[in-house]
Amino acid sequence: MSVAVESIQESKVYATFVRLGDLKKWQDERLSLDLYTEPTDAESVAEAYTSQKITAVFSEYLEQPYLLDPYLEELVTPVVEVLKSHMKRALEDESKKPASFVRVLRLAELLYQYVKFRGYKTIIRFFPHEIGDLSIVLQYAQLPHGMADRGGQWALRYILLLWLYIICIIPFDLAQFDEVDEIGKTASSLQALAKKYLGMAGLERTAAALLLSRLFMRKDGGSGFHDFVQSSRHFFEDEQSNDVMRGMGTLQILCEVAKSGSAEEVQTELEELLNIAKILSEDKALFINTFVRKYRSKLISRICLRLLPGRTTARHRDVRTLTGESSTESVDYDEFDVPNEVDEILERLLESLQDRDTIVRWSAAKGIARIAERLPKDFADQVLETILALFEIHSVAAGTLYDLPAVAEGTWHGACLACAELARRSLVEPQFLSRLIEWSSKALYFDLRKGAHSIGSNVRDAAAYVLWALARTQNKGALVPHAENLAQRLAAVALFDREVHIRRAASAAFQEHVGRTSLFPHGIDVLGKTDFYAVSIRKHAFLIAAPEVALHEEYRRFLVDHILNIAIRHWDVTMRELGAQSLRLICLRDLDGLTPIAIEKTAHLFDSVDSTDTHGGLVALCEIAIAFKEAIEEPFLLEQRLRTVFKYLNRIPEKSLTASRYELVAAAACRLVANSITLAEIELGSKSSSPNWKKVVEIGLKHRNATVQQAAADAMAQISNFANSSQDLSRLISEMSKGTPLIQQSLARLMGVVNWNVHASMLPNATAYLLDRVRNASKADIETRRSCFQAMPKILECVSPRLESTVSSAVVNDILDTLLGGLDDYTTDERGDVGSWVRVACIQGAVSIAQLLCRILVLEPQSAFIPQLMAYLPPTKFHALVAGVLKQGMERLDNVRQEAGATVLKLMELPVNHETANGAEEWRIHGTELLYELFPNSLEEGNHWNDANWLFPRAMRLLEIREYRDRVLAGIVMSVGSKTDSTQRPVAASLVKFAQGLPLAHTSSNPYCLLQLILDLIHYIKGNMSANAVIIPVFQTFVLLFEGDVVRQLPSEAAGAQSIQTILDLTTRNIDKIKNVQRIHESMKIVTNLLTFEEIRNEKAALLFSFLAHRFPRVRAMTAEYFYVLLQSSDFGIDTESLEEILLDTEWSTEDDAVVQAKAKEVVEIIKGPPA
Repeated sequence: MSVAVESIQESKVYATFVRLGDLKKWQDERLSLDLYTEPTDAESVAEAYTSQKITAVFSEYLEQPYLLDPYLEELVTPVVEVLKSHMKRALEDESKKPASFVRVLRLAELLYQYVKFRGYKTIIRFFPHEIGDLSIVLQYAQLPHGMADRGGQWALRYILLLWLYIICIIPFDLAQFDEVDEIGKTASSLQALAKKYLGMAGLERTAAALLLSRLFMRKDGGSGFHDFVQSSRHFFEDEQSNDVMRGMGTLQILCEVAKSGSAEEVQTELEELLNIAKILSEDKALFINTFVRKYRSKLISRICLRLLPGRTTARHRDVRTLTGESSTESVDYDEFDVPNEVDEILERLLESLQDRDTIVRWSAAKGIARIAERLPKDFADQVLETILALFEIHSVAAGTLYDLPAVAEGTWHGACLACAELARRSLVEPQFLSRLIEWSSKALYFDLRKGAHSIGSNVRDAAAYVLWALARTQNKGALVPHAENLAQRLAAVALFDREVHIRRAASAAFQEHVGRTSLFPHGIDVLGKTDFYAVSIRKHAFLIAAPEVALHEEYRRFLVDHILNIAIRHWDVTMRELGAQSLRLICLRDLDGLTPIAIEKTAHLFDSVDSTDTHGGLVALCEIAIAFKEAIEEPFLLEQRLRTVFKYLNRIPEKSLTASRYELVAAAACRLVANSITLAEIELGSKSSSPNWKKVVEIGLKHRNATVQQAAADAMAQISNFANSSQDLSRLISEMSKGTPLIQQSLARLMGVVNWNVHASMLPNATAYLLDRVRNASKADIETRRSCFQAMPKILECVSPRLESTVSSAVVNDILDTLLGGLDDYTTDERGDVGSWVRVACIQGAVSIAQLLCRILVLEPQSAFIPQLMAYLPPTKFHALVAGVLKQGMERLDNVRQEAGATVLKLMELPVNHETANGAEEWRIHGTELLYELFPNSLEEGNHWNDANWLFPRAMRLLEIREYRDRVLAGIVMSVGSKTDSTQRPVAASLVKFAQGLPLAHTSSNPYCLLQLILDLIHYIKGNMSANAVIIPVFQTFVLLFEGDVVRQLPSEAAGAQSIQTILDLTTRNIDKIKNVQRIHESMKIVTNLLTFEEIRNEKAALLFSFLAHRFPRVRAMTAEYFYVLLQSSDFGIDTESLEEILLDTEWSTEDDAVVQAKAKEVVEIIKGPPA
């Protein structure tokens, strides 16, 4: 994960099953359905939706399933009874109407949801399991062509097999269901049914295995198990058999019988079972399957347990309580001879302990621990000795933990799991404790780089499990020598591990030790800072919890060492950066004591050839330099400390800055310059401790990576604060202004951060370059233009203390004009509306300049305030800025509206909006009262401007402000033409509703009217006749008003009738020459809608011919379709049946032009009607 903050969605913790009412309601709906009626399509959709809601409830409580326990009987029993009634009916008369496949499936799936949610062992207790139920379930499952045999009914088959399983647990004689001459038929039928599904890939296999194992364990099972073992051995011996699913089902049965069958039954088949395990090891086709290897481990471990007495070890068991008290239970048993088979089985389990799959290793680990629990003490100690030796297999040849081969992951994980299981059972004797803790402590840091990621998180998790188990079972006295070491290591891992589950596991182990041993220094206090929630978010763990833990000296130095040895050398760049920041915060606790150690250790990282170490060292030094600046106030001492950091820049070779894929190192080197350079180092020039610092910054400025460019620009900004570097700056501007677009982006960034108060002579050249780059004639790319727009207001902010003497009003006005022009940048490319980057930058820049000018000039004497403001921020430009920002507030992009909304509210708070000086009213925002009415909650309300449903119903009233109306309307029109439903639908609905509420003409009480709205739209079109990007959205707006029946009353006014004529002229002008199909389509909609106006229908009906007989077949087809729909929804006052017939019967897109023109003329004639 490469983000600095982990987004962790914590599951809710419930006290009760609060969704019980909903679950009952939806379940009752399901049970009330008739299983013998096929649902309609609508009913099927509704039933599927109900199933989804039920599944969602179960998913919500999946981590707390026990909350449903008090209600299981009342929930499960009705479902099972409905299914049982269905089975009885199916058995009574097979000729009756068959049940609905879908409804039976959903009923069975409902039962499966309960099984999945709470486990089959809990749910099957609520299945009817009287003796008489056996024949019902068995006969239903055996029905020829029955529901259970149909494909897709896997849930039904699974439930039926589980039902038979619970019935077969009852100790009754199966023979009582057999006829006199067919003794054993019931048992055979059950076995045949289970074997039928034993080779299936779904859950039926698991249920079939349970059923067969239960049958074999019954006293009336006869020789069933013996025969099954023999057939199983032949199956696995058959080289032609590659049925992995059947093999898995067979092994599941053998495992169940080995676990729960009688000792006599297992002992009898012992040799055959071991032979099967041996055959599996030699069968490559089967043994490659993970589950086969898992079941094989289970099988041999359970066989071994049957070879040993229940408890044979003389063992002291230490039981730790949460009060810290210890009670020891000692049980003495006689020694006994361990069967030879145990050695062989343990050897195989130790091999499985190193398997490549986790589930196999864990199965082997639990098997070894259970076996060791029954072995004599000396034998159990040998087992632990062997497991500990697994850690050394790959460690002998490895220099460090990070030099281990990738294959070591499985070995270490298996060893940790086995040790944890042994520790949990009190099988770790004191003489092994030191070695176990040593290896477990190393395993806490197991993290091997593998390509673009790492492996080893499972090893670290298992190591935390080991230490957690030791806290629960070990004697307190035995843990005393290791307490402080364990506390430090667990705290470090809980704070600084990359993975959230490892941090939580280490925190849990720390908590267990604190609660049960009370040996950890400041245990309760540290635990409160590293609890489950505190370590859940990585950034919080690094930057808040870690510095708090570092308050305690026992942990402080260890945490620093952990960061220096692991965190800042981590393969993940986010870990390195967070580790460095955490290092700074911890060093602030003891600056004099910790920073020399940190600097010394960091310096060794520069000897490494790994760029990861180099980057980690640089970011650590950057943060240490920042710590010096934060903590040291005395200038001379601060300079001396910064120089001790700065000198290490000389250790970075130039090739590390320019080589490909070394962007992080280059950026970190530039940041080190920015944070640690001093005036003394600048003045020393070539005699500086790092004479290459200028080269580092220049490389960064000319780098192709934006992050490196920004870091270099920040470094140059810091340098410009210390000394006049006009010569270097002039050279860079001269060189970079002729460079590639990437270099020009970097130059724009540089100009935005340089201290122009020190380099005032260079300022005219800088502003001229920026203005030139963003003019229309410039061919600068979008990123360069954005950077230039961002730089301009930063320059003015920089020189603001001497604005009037540094920058003329003409330059400021040029900048404002440029920013206002940028608000109309709608550049698009394959990335979408990239012009929005420029528009956002211009919104931010323009308002910051307005705020800056008001802040500076409002301090002038009142007599000078108005003239100065008039020169630097003319009212016309200020109101153009307000109008431009309001237009962006109506935009189609959510993020642009969000920024514009916040900006509008900032403009409303400007001092000039409240200034009472004579002449100040010229800057007062028009319609201020309306703005406060619409957006009353000051700046907080700006957060809602990105919500179209909230904004547009309010924003339509901005059209009432005459001075800003044109720009606001332009923004609304752009949003109407948006292809994004989340914007287009709200703005369309809001505009229609607003227009419907407007009077037709001006009145004294209404500042706006419908006729004016139409005229404004027409005026907008006339100014942009060649721009389809404007014309099409305006036409779409007209169509919206026509379809919303808003303009129906326009012909009643002379000006309204004239406006309709103008609209027709604009939409049909050169229609035959226009090539843009979308524009033609919208024009056609307007003309077609105008034909619903009785006043102009006859006169303008001929215009429809241009579209029905258009040279583009697609246009003809769209016109016919749209006109037909309009005929269905509107009253034309004529008989439209013949029109509809022509429109439907004519192949508008395929027939030749002559036929199409004839049909089009016929349509026009019918519309006109017979001559008077």
